[in-house]
Amino acid sequence: MAIDRASGPRHPVSAVDHALQLLLLLRETPDLRVTDAARSLGVSASTAHRILSTLEHRAFVTQDRITRAYRAGPALIELGFSSTRAIDLREVSEPHLAALTVRLGETVNLLVLQGSDVRFVAGFEADQRVRTHVLTGTLLPAYATSGGKVLLAELPKEELRALYPRGLRRLTPRTRTFTQLLNELALVLMRGYAVNQEESAEGLSAVAVPLRDRAGVTIAAVAMSAPSVRLQPRRIREVTIALRECATGIRADLIR
Repeated sequence: MAIDRASGPRHPVSAVDHALQLLLLLRETPDLRVTDAARSLGVSASTAHRILSTLEHRAFVTQDRITRAYRAGPALIELGFSSTRAIDLREVSEPHLAALTVRLGETVNLLVLQGSDVRFVAGFEADQRVRTHVLTGTLLPAYATSGGKVLLAELPKEELRALYPRGLRRLTPRTRTFTQLLNELALVLMRGYAVNQEESAEGLSAVAVPLRDRAGVTIAAVAMSAPSVRLQPRRIREVTIALRECATGIRADLIR
C-alpha cells in the first residue's frame, strides 16, 4: 500500500498520523511486521515498534506470539463492525432469525468473533416459560460457545494458541481443555456445525452453523440455544438443518 503524504492538514500530529497509517496498512497487509511498518512509514524500526506497541496496548492490534507479526485487534474490529457490517448484518438477519425462533420454538442468536471472544449481535427469545435468553451485546469466551467454535474452527492452530496463551478458563465443569478444543474443532470443521453442551453455563446447550459471505468466508455464526433437557442428541440433526437454511437465507439477502 502506497502511503499518500502529498496532502493533509497544515499541522499534522506525526505520531497520530503514523498510527493511523499503520491501521490503514492492515487492510492490505493482514500480518504486519515491524520492519515492514518501518519501511512504509519511513521511520526507524524502534519507532515503528513503539507505535505498534501503543496500538496493541489499546487493543487496536494484536501480536502473534509465534510469528511476531501484528494483526487487527478486537478494538479495531469492533469499531469497524459496529459502524458498518454489524448494522447491515443485523438488519438483514433479524427477519430470518425471528422466523427461525418461531420454527424451532427456541432462542436464536447471531455471533461474530472478536479476538478470543464472541459478541452476540442479534437474537430472538423463544416464547416458552423456561427458555434461554438473548445476549445481544454480550461478550463470551469463544471456546465455550457453539458459535465461537464454528468461528475458531477455521483458524490455524498457531493462531489459536496465540489467542489462548494461558489455556482455557473453566466456566463450568464441562468447559474444554485446550487439547480437547483442538480435537473438537477438527470435527467441527469436518461436519460443519458445533455443539455447546453446558460448557458456558450449566443447564444450557446450543448448536451453531457458519454464515458465509459472497466469497465463502465465514463472517458470523447462527446459533440456537435451549435448556439442555430440550436439546437432546436426537434433535441436533433437525436443528442443524434449520440453522443452515436460515444462514443460507441471510447470505442470499446479504449478497443481493
